[in-house]
Amino acid sequence: MSKRKPQFDFWTIVTIGILAVFALFLIYPLISLFVDGFLEEGTGAFTMANFTKFFGKKFYYRSLLNSLKLTVCVTICSLLIGVPLAYIMSFFKIRGKGIIEILIIISMMSPNFIGAYSWILLLGRSGVVTQFLSNTFGIKMPSIYGFGGMLLVFTLKLYPFIYMYVSGALKKVDVAVCEAAESLGCNAIRKVFTVVMPLVTPTAIASALLVFMNCMADFGTPALIGEGYDVLPTKIYIEFVGESGGSAYFASAMASLMVVITAVLFLLQKWYVNKKSFTMSAMRPILPTRAKGAKNVVMHVFTYLLVILSVVPHLVIIWTSLRKTEVQYFVDGYSFESYTKIFDTAFSSIQNTYLYCIIALAIIIILGMLIAYLSVRKKSMLTSAIDTIAMFPYIIPGSVLGITLLLAFNGKGDPMVLSGTAAIMIISLVIRRLAYTLRSSSAILYQISPSVEEAAISLGDSPLKAFVKVTAKLMLPGVISGAILSWITLINELSSSVMLYTANTRTMSVAIYNEVIRASYGTAAALATILTLTTVLSLFLFFKISGSKDVTM
Repeated sequence: MSKRKPQFDFWTIVTIGILAVFALFLIYPLISLFVDGFLEEGTGAFTMANFTKFFGKKFYYRSLLNSLKLTVCVTICSLLIGVPLAYIMSFFKIRGKGIIEILIIISMMSPNFIGAYSWILLLGRSGVVTQFLSNTFGIKMPSIYGFGGMLLVFTLKLYPFIYMYVSGALKKVDVAVCEAAESLGCNAIRKVFTVVMPLVTPTAIASALLVFMNCMADFGTPALIGEGYDVLPTKIYIEFVGESGGSAYFASAMASLMVVITAVLFLLQKWYVNKKSFTMSAMRPILPTRAKGAKNVVMHVFTYLLVILSVVPHLVIIWTSLRKTEVQYFVDGYSFESYTKIFDTAFSSIQNTYLYCIIALAIIIILGMLIAYLSVRKKSMLTSAIDTIAMFPYIIPGSVLGITLLLAFNGKGDPMVLSGTAAIMIISLVIRRLAYTLRSSSAILYQISPSVEEAAISLGDSPLKAFVKVTAKLMLPGVISGAILSWITLINELSSSVMLYTANTRTMSVAIYNEVIRASYGTAAALATILTLTTVLSLFLFFKISGSKDVTM
């Protein structure tokens, strides 16, 4: 009896190909990172010295403690702002609610470092507000630099995550639950804490862990306004690219610690959500009511003030980009000279941004659709592993991913040399931002009946042809929505790009960071305005195509 030969159909080949891609560009670099963390500088011998050095010197381990302190405080502040805002917007009628939600989402999707930069322009040592209060009233503003400034910037940037997720959970609460509580004698305050909050707590905790991971991994904000308050991402960057004797192996050890911390947090989030979450189906969703008297005024003032503070960075950037400059200083009057300068000196970074991101987006769309199809239609341990691996880069700090790629593709003994090329920039972007398109592709595929594709195959189409002609076309609305979100995060990417770029492969986000470091605030503002307007237009396109104002994963 002859043995059956294994069947290598189209989807088997796709599965093997995607596994090979992840093995080469994600798993191998991560293994290289962890291995290098245990090597001795100079000899390459196995050692624990890098970790002993980190935990043995306060100069180093203090950065980890600072990161944890900052992220815990940011998470608590984001919860204290985001949860009440979600409750107010869900239970009460707020004038201009639609515009408010759009502005909140815009502030959420813009890069952290632009917010930090705009607050420097407002509250820095020579900031507009700082100078006005000092010259007019003799008031000395607290410094925007250090812990306080980062707490402000991160909180205003990350509370929308809490708001969006908790708002989504509140939409699923049935009004009958609240009515039952009221019939049992619960007053408004008691109802909130004994009925509403327990229902949304799993979602609030999950979103809080998301805020924690985003803050922990961010490089741009601490690099711009961290001054004197070292955190782990900036310490890794300095150690890896430092001109004063930095050690790549020591940087790898610190980066490995960050990967472990974020991975543990991710697994903790998954465990908590799976254990504590439950399904709610709102037959009668909560209908907002109009509050009266002082309560109504307080809620409107709180909401409007918060939204104004959230969008101020974007308005300041646009205004600054139009101010006249001489050398690196602002003078009276307005002009387009900052835009003229960037088209002379930084036009290549604009070109690179759009070119790299378009190529990366095309790859992301193809990979996202294929992986989604494998995980939904061809379920197995292998395809489940691919789906999990594809999501893992979502929790890896960008600066760490940049280091892993440099270590893996930098020279002799590596599979290929990619450092300094456009290819490594594009690979980094694809790995970092695949998650949005993958999740949206999976979501839309669950809504498409397999029978449609089966009918095409029964009529003579091959599996590949049936997928392209039928399933892929039906997936497009969901794929495009996720692709737009991937695009927004691609053009704003800084953490990994700042590790990988060269003079020829610099992107807009890196150019903005470099201009701010050089105190060329006018040109930095012009570049940031182009980036911000691209983000805003992309978001409106997302709203139009998806028909939704929710941006979640």
